[in-house]
Amino acid sequence: MKVGVLSDIHGNRVALDAVLADMPPVDRLVCAGDVVGYNPWHADCVDAMRGLGDGEDWPDTEVPTVMGNHDRAVAATTPFAFNGMAKAGVDHAREQLDEAQLDWLAALPDERRTCDDRVKLVHGHPDDPDHYTYPDEFGPDLLGEEDVLVMGHTHHQHHEVYDDGVVMNPGSVGQPRDGDHRAAYAILDLDTMTVEDRRVEYDTTEVIHAVEDAGLPREIGFRLTQGR
Repeated sequence: MKVGVLSDIHGNRVALDAVLADMPPVDRLVCAGDVVGYNPWHADCVDAMRGLGDGEDWPDTEVPTVMGNHDRAVAATTPFAFNGMAKAGVDHAREQLDEAQLDWLAALPDERRTCDDRVKLVHGHPDDPDHYTYPDEFGPDLLGEEDVLVMGHTHHQHHEVYDDGVVMNPGSVGQPRDGDHRAAYAILDLDTMTVEDRRVEYDTTEVIHAVEDAGLPREIGFRLTQGR
């Protein structure tokens, strides 16, 4: 079974379009959270993960997804230590999403098992959904009964293969922060227990203009050109 692994889309429809167009055939998609925030296409990205989107290459069934901190803040108005850019994105998402989209976000779990329970999805860390688990913290001790642990939150693409399984972060679709501006995702092969980290170019200028048109902080768009 091949699985397309997404995380941290953050309302960036242009990047999501590019990722889904670039993705080779897979048996399933999964998402490690933060569908909304920062960029201006929150509703489109939520509907894409709900299997209700209108993109040419978008899924036609709901994508197993866990709740990220931005998702939680938008749906449940729970506090988080947001900077100005992040808060602006949360406020914009609350204004844009309809009741059904907000209900979908609010119902997302912090943890989810999929692919016959072989894959466990969390956003930050198995024990703390808000913890930033960077690659130097990866280790087999993070694994439980699952074969593969998928995390997001850091926007840093990385994976490690251990005797006990795989620990991975596919990176961020909509706002990479690992020095590479290209949209990030990964392909997980559960038959061979291998991971292919993938990057794809997209039109960051289009996003910059959309951010400005939406009245969001300009830095949200410009930082995309630097992968930070």
